[in-house]
Amino acid sequence: MIEKLNKLREKRDGKPFDLAIGITTALLFSAFLYLENFGITLKFLNTLFGLLAIALLLYIPKRAVLVAGFFIGLLWFYWIGYSFEYNGVGYLTPLVTFGFAVIYMLFFGVLALTKHIWLRAVLLFGLSFFEPMDFNWLQPEILFVDSYIGIQKLDFALLLLSLSLVAYTPKSYRYAPLALLFLTLSFTPPLQKDAPLKIKLIATDIKQEKKWQQESLQPTLQLIFGEINKAIDEGYDIVVLPESVFPFYMNKAPTVLVKLQELSHEISIVAGTLLREDEQHYNVTYMFENGEYQIAKKMILVPFGEYIPLPSFAKGFVNEFFFGGASDFKTADKPTDFIIKGVKFRNAICYEATCKEIYEDGAQYVLATSNNAWFYPSIEPTLQKLLIRFYARKNGTTVYHAANWKGSGVVK
Repeated sequence: MIEKLNKLREKRDGKPFDLAIGITTALLFSAFLYLENFGITLKFLNTLFGLLAIALLLYIPKRAVLVAGFFIGLLWFYWIGYSFEYNGVGYLTPLVTFGFAVIYMLFFGVLALTKHIWLRAVLLFGLSFFEPMDFNWLQPEILFVDSYIGIQKLDFALLLLSLSLVAYTPKSYRYAPLALLFLTLSFTPPLQKDAPLKIKLIATDIKQEKKWQQESLQPTLQLIFGEINKAIDEGYDIVVLPESVFPFYMNKAPTVLVKLQELSHEISIVAGTLLREDEQHYNVTYMFENGEYQIAKKMILVPFGEYIPLPSFAKGFVNEFFFGGASDFKTADKPTDFIIKGVKFRNAICYEATCKEIYEDGAQYVLATSNNAWFYPSIEPTLQKLLIRFYARKNGTTVYHAANWKGSGVVK
């Protein structure tokens, strides 16, 4: 296949071919994501499509690399602009979608700076450490999260070395370097233990356009307390509710706070909400146990959703003009661990669950909460789930994820 690609590069380097092979590369690069979105997990296909996608990025013509990057950005992140509607700037949605396609065209476009296969391999390995706009949701290794290929950096380096060496090997031994792929094979999953507690994950389905309306508050509270009481009746040790399931500042709602403290004598409660103190607001998780509570503030914010990743001279203007001051959350300095009934759990709020920092220091169990209704309808919950699985698998961590809309479940 690689030999044919080299011939095609020499004989068919033209705009129609570049467009076709670029789109094909993007489709192969995205196949595992869309298969998973439709409930299809086939390790053989994920392995095959992933290897073909990486090989194509190394061997296709320069213009085709730009086409591939553009459509990868489109296929993976077309949904990001959906959330802008709820900040009153929905007219930006198509611009944001196009913008992310361009960003990833430039991201992968680094490979188009050279036609040397070995240098492209080095550059692609380097790109696996780079996060455009502080947004880390495109990890090249994630293509192999449900495959027979390992997902550690060493595995990716060996994979790139194997595919690139083919171009420099004498014809009679052309595919010998592919033997290096055997060193990347991974058939045994890492050890991931279940927590020694009975945990109930609550999946809600509250539409984002209704979530913050005053008339939705009472039905939401009835739903929440109904689920907590049901978990108590079913004998669970912990009940975990989604991010911002309480759509208000919890420290400004003493009646709800007292009620949760009372219920926590019967079951430990983990729930997402907001906190306002010293004129600052935070995205937080409350953990109630034995009449007491602990607050975990979010440490890693969502770029452009909760903070503006721009220089200070532009940050204030963009936040006020486009977001009405909504993207100015404050953060904690480090991750928060809850000790629940003697077991340590690392807290993660939505985007945090897809960041390596949460899994550092040997975190064995993670309680993650999300509100994915910001991006309804889209593949966002599927990509989030795969990213959580990616980090859980790399670190041998078990993640308990409660989400609004889609995504709830135990991730291993």
